[in-house]
Amino acid sequence: MSGIEGIAEEEALGKAYDTRLMTWLWQYVKPYWGMVAFSILVVIPIFILELAPAWIVKHGLDAVVAKRDAAAAAEAGEPNADVLDQIVDPGIIAAILDAPEGMQTWVWLALVYAAVSLAGAALQFVNMVVMAMTGQYAMRDLRVKIFRHLESLHLGYFDRIPVGRLVTRVTNDVENVAEMFSAGIVALVTDVAKMIGFGVMLFIVDAKLALAAFTVVPLFMVAAWFFRLKIREAFREVRLKIAHINAVIQETITGIKVVQLFTREKRNYDDFDLVNGEHRDAWKRSIHYDSLLFAAVEAAEGLVVAVIIWQGTGLAAAGTLYVFVAWFRRFFLPLRDLSAKYSVMQSSMASTERLSELMDTQPAVRDPASDIWDAAKARQIESERGSVVFENVWFAYQGDDWILKDVSFRVEPRGKVAFVGATGAGKTTIIKLLTRLYDVTRGRILVDGIDVREMPQQVLRRRVATVLQDVVLFSGSVADNIDLGRADVGLADVQAAAEAVEASGFIERLPRGYQTEVRERGSNFSTGERQLLSFSRALAHGSDILILDEATSSVDSETERLIQSGIHTLMENRTSIAIAHRLSTIRDVDTIHVLKTGELVESGTHEELLAAGGTYSELHRLQTEGQEAAPLGAPLPAPVNA
Repeated sequence: MSGIEGIAEEEALGKAYDTRLMTWLWQYVKPYWGMVAFSILVVIPIFILELAPAWIVKHGLDAVVAKRDAAAAAEAGEPNADVLDQIVDPGIIAAILDAPEGMQTWVWLALVYAAVSLAGAALQFVNMVVMAMTGQYAMRDLRVKIFRHLESLHLGYFDRIPVGRLVTRVTNDVENVAEMFSAGIVALVTDVAKMIGFGVMLFIVDAKLALAAFTVVPLFMVAAWFFRLKIREAFREVRLKIAHINAVIQETITGIKVVQLFTREKRNYDDFDLVNGEHRDAWKRSIHYDSLLFAAVEAAEGLVVAVIIWQGTGLAAAGTLYVFVAWFRRFFLPLRDLSAKYSVMQSSMASTERLSELMDTQPAVRDPASDIWDAAKARQIESERGSVVFENVWFAYQGDDWILKDVSFRVEPRGKVAFVGATGAGKTTIIKLLTRLYDVTRGRILVDGIDVREMPQQVLRRRVATVLQDVVLFSGSVADNIDLGRADVGLADVQAAAEAVEASGFIERLPRGYQTEVRERGSNFSTGERQLLSFSRALAHGSDILILDEATSSVDSETERLIQSGIHTLMENRTSIAIAHRLSTIRDVDTIHVLKTGELVESGTHEELLAAGGTYSELHRLQTEGQEAAPLGAPLPAPVNA
């Protein structure tokens, strides 16, 4: 999949509501159902408080300005002017709206109006906070479960899925879902409920006037639907363009060394200028349609007010006209940001679907059932501690493209073996299968006499220490990167391990020694120093089986000589398996296994394999010739990866 196609997939929008996805999401919201219930129930008092201000003004207009009574209302043709009295006890209304003795009516109504407005604002504030917090609490749980799930997935999943996409799942997609709670589904449902409520109340107050006013609404709804589709597409294009911008920035910053060394600055600038301009144009289109929608709402409000004045004058009192104008404005208010909320729902549903697919991905490598791993198996480890056996192992990453073909060998406890071969021969795959980053396709692998598939992954990996060619250092101190958070590895163990592999010298020269902070990607350490830290890490964890995956291939000769004694210390009293790049580093092992196109073609000591004159002898000859000094300007020999 190309980068652009991947971005388009990330920004795809689907339905604004999907029952299946909402059911899946409910499992994370359910623990906070009380907050959800509060957000729904509080809509009722909020709606009443939104109705009240206009009715307070109506009461003032009717009681003070018009000074009319019930009889006058009947003569004016307003039979439903006091309809609220038919719904709520008139005594309650009088107790609230009638001014106390000695206080002017307008002063009292102003105070009541202010109190109602403040109460409504307070409830709105609480409701928005509760909705947002519900989303954040639920998404905190979801994010934690996603992270834990990602840690449980086997290595093959990460080989197929780009890292950036997985980061987007845990960050952007979860935030999109959280936004659905604060500005999406609850607000959308609440707005629709309020619109229905205002419409019902308007018909209750004066059905004839409400019917006349609502004649404008269908025309507006058609226009709003058209603009919603346009805005939806414009918003999607904006997100797509910002994703393109992010991709260009990431590519440039990641490859800044190459950009500067090969003077590619102008090309990268032109690429960025192009996508940045497209992003601007997309925003212009979204602003254009959003402004048209806002203008349509304003026009609809104006037309409705005109109809109310036209139809209501002479038929309804001033207070009733004011109620109609105020409540219709409240009716139209949610429509202004309906498109934005609809887009939020679409984006949230798309994110929810992607998260659901991720969480439904089952790990290909799983721990055995609890009854398989028992105390008897744990005791069996002691009898063959450190042994490794491959029995007729076949493995393919995909289909029948076999990487290993019927590979069998045995490493005795405390034995030392090495694997050599050309690139793609299957050397690193053996390590991945031994540590169960993948499971074998056929055959079986035994560690300490037990099939690795019958051993919990944590138990297996505590028994195997791996030193990789590319050392990964994490944020934190040097000590943190050696003990890796294990409570049973103390500072004394860390220091002893570093000293044993010749790493203590450069560590103690650091500004804060073992407490020196590691920069991003370990940039404050040289390649050799990072490798020494990885040796310290492996030794500190005290495993019985040691794997060296081309551990010195990226180290210069001087540093290699420095750490050779450390490697020997690391291999003492341990079963050691080395993937060798430099054949000179494996002469002292007990057995060298030679792999060729996934098959084990030779095995023996260094001297035996040289004498046999086979594949190993040829590799040794080519590498020895490559180490001879070449005349200045002469072409270098082709590199051979052993």
